[in-house]
Amino acid sequence: MASSLNECIIPMYPTIQALNVDALSAGEHKFWFAVATDAIGHPQTLAVRVFKGKKPGKRIMITAGVHGDEQNGILTAQQLARTLVGLDVFGTVTIVPTVNLSGIARHSRDFHSAAPDSSSANLNRVFPGSPTGDDASRYAHSLWENLLKPNADLAIDLHSQTSGSAYPLYAFADYRLEDSIRMARLINPDVILNDPGDPGILETVYNRAGIPSITIEVGIGRYTDLEMVGRATHGILNILKFYKIIQGSLDTKETRCIEGNDVISVRAKQGGFVICHVELMDTVTEGQVLATQYNSFGDEVETYKAPICATVISHNVESVRAPGSLIVRLIR
Repeated sequence: MASSLNECIIPMYPTIQALNVDALSAGEHKFWFAVATDAIGHPQTLAVRVFKGKKPGKRIMITAGVHGDEQNGILTAQQLARTLVGLDVFGTVTIVPTVNLSGIARHSRDFHSAAPDSSSANLNRVFPGSPTGDDASRYAHSLWENLLKPNADLAIDLHSQTSGSAYPLYAFADYRLEDSIRMARLINPDVILNDPGDPGILETVYNRAGIPSITIEVGIGRYTDLEMVGRATHGILNILKFYKIIQGSLDTKETRCIEGNDVISVRAKQGGFVICHVELMDTVTEGQVLATQYNSFGDEVETYKAPICATVISHNVESVRAPGSLIVRLIR
């Protein structure tokens, strides 16, 4: 007998509209979280995976896919969940791997609205949202109030560089918060940015709510990078070990890590095809050639040089660059 459509496509887990992990029994739980409805009234449901320990401990919330084209963050969240199966947990680990459903489905950074008077929106600029705003704002508000904020003592938001560019393993942390600095360093990343935060960003909203958080950028946008996924997963496990959420020895190996306060973006002055001449984590000197741009005939039309002495933390991997598109990002 053939399986029903639901059994084939939608695992039959409970659907919830709010979560209180403190009320759950010990063990692993899977839910569909009904964050909103779509334009025809059907529920938009997010996969939520909870690992609840028998003994108390920190509650850590891990999200991914806030930007829909940043898939290595999603793969990291999923790999972390698979790693936690069967482990003894103290406290609670909650994992929400696919936050921005409309963006993920379109391989797009943005949240996409079906409202005729709305355009796409950067979901990571509208938190904590509003119950009376547009659909992106209402979506963020429901997620924040009913799932994220009530269930977190610490938080990690997983991203990658957006489409067309690459990052190393890169953490954003507010250096005014001891737990944020600690978590960032426990990741063993290549780069940490001292990030006081901007309004609307999930990391900032957590921090201002008294929930120390970090953002982790896991390599390149859209395209799978299993080495970066593995490093990010290993780093999060290191955090869980430090806070005694799981047992195990900390990885104290020292990687070359640049910690900086200033980020400088070199952007395309015009449209054209850009070939980059530097690699991630290269040290460059002021005036060094970073990239060359060509027109459709293949004629050189622009040379981009380093404005300062710094370290390369991002560069384009897709040659087509519209005016204003990122070519190289530097940190010092």
